[in-house]
Amino acid sequence: MLARRIYDSWPLFLGMLLLMISNGLLVTLLTTRATELGFSQTQIAFMQAAYPLAAVFGCLVAPRIVAAVGHIRSFGALASLCSTAALIHMVTADPWSWAAMRGLAGFCFPGLYVVAESWLNGRADNQTRAALLSIYFITQTGGAALGQFLLYLPDSDGNLLFVITSVLISLSLVPMLLSARQSQSFEAPARLSVRALFAISPLGLSVGFLNGISQGAFYVGLGLFGVALGLPVGDIGLLVAAGTLGGVLGQFPLGALSDRLDRRLVIAGAAAAGLAACLVIVLSAPMLAGTIWLYAAVALVGAFVLPLYSLGVAHTNDRLAPEQMVAASGGLVLVMNVGIVLGPPAGGLAITHLGAPALFGCLALLQGATALLAVTRLVTGGKRATETGTALPVGHAATPVASRLNPEAQEVLQED
Repeated sequence: MLARRIYDSWPLFLGMLLLMISNGLLVTLLTTRATELGFSQTQIAFMQAAYPLAAVFGCLVAPRIVAAVGHIRSFGALASLCSTAALIHMVTADPWSWAAMRGLAGFCFPGLYVVAESWLNGRADNQTRAALLSIYFITQTGGAALGQFLLYLPDSDGNLLFVITSVLISLSLVPMLLSARQSQSFEAPARLSVRALFAISPLGLSVGFLNGISQGAFYVGLGLFGVALGLPVGDIGLLVAAGTLGGVLGQFPLGALSDRLDRRLVIAGAAAAGLAACLVIVLSAPMLAGTIWLYAAVALVGAFVLPLYSLGVAHTNDRLAPEQMVAASGGLVLVMNVGIVLGPPAGGLAITHLGAPALFGCLALLQGATALLAVTRLVTGGKRATETGTALPVGHAATPVASRLNPEAQEVLQED
């Protein structure tokens, strides 16, 4: 049954893989090219922050667009805009126009994810939802990591990689659209207010926000960190790939552990371990530069820091009724994206004023705050939830629609 569902969904996974390769490549490429053009580290950080800022609005608007005009038209229009935005970087050379194009991509990509997630949901049943969501997560994060290796391609005039990014986005249309059967009806998910969500799970919402800042600083700041250390462009991409793959490797064991122990304890332990890994880099970054140990240390940071959002979501879901899960996902995604907006400026300013290792000093502070909150809630927040679900992997690129792939929520959706 699962093998059949995976086979039926391969065009979706291929289209998403191409999208994520292009998106992962563009994040690091913009940082390295902007440095070559003379942008300051602060300008680069704020330019990159335009993506998550626009994504906040994209997450709110995209489901309505899909509901209004359908999956195919939405996907085609949004992918075309993303492809165009990548090409415009070739013909302009100022931070304002680059920030505008970064914002356009940030607005469009959530719509592309909404289409992929809703189509995937239409191909899933309760026995395969969790597995398909895991494959979807691996496709997203694996694609972002694979995109970094394209930075090793020779690009003498600085335009080839922008063209490749545009081509990959355009190619993602082919499997997604040609495989589209008659698409199912789509309704934008309702939202649970942030205030109501905080009353239900203050730790889950706080972890989502703090981890959003961490992820924004991590993904964008790693490029600036590599530039500040004087690493070659390809090696900077390898640094980002190491951190991303570390997050994938850490996601499943930490999730499985949190299904057996109090999630607050696992969140506190993962954050504390992430803090320790960050401090290792703070104290030894210049000595590790250019060695395999730097990539190993960054991967270790990713392994403990990046899965925290999924753990926060699982902790929140433990305290929700199944019929609240889809609505609550909207609030969690919104809060995380607000955090991601703050991450690039925080990491960029730290590097600008305190040097390259300060990025991991900033991340260490965020992990320390996360661990402290988790321990506080462990002591004062009452007993562990009596009935807990499963910690499903959720990436920073997922939208509220992905929560429909949660088997627990789907049981209620089917009853309705």
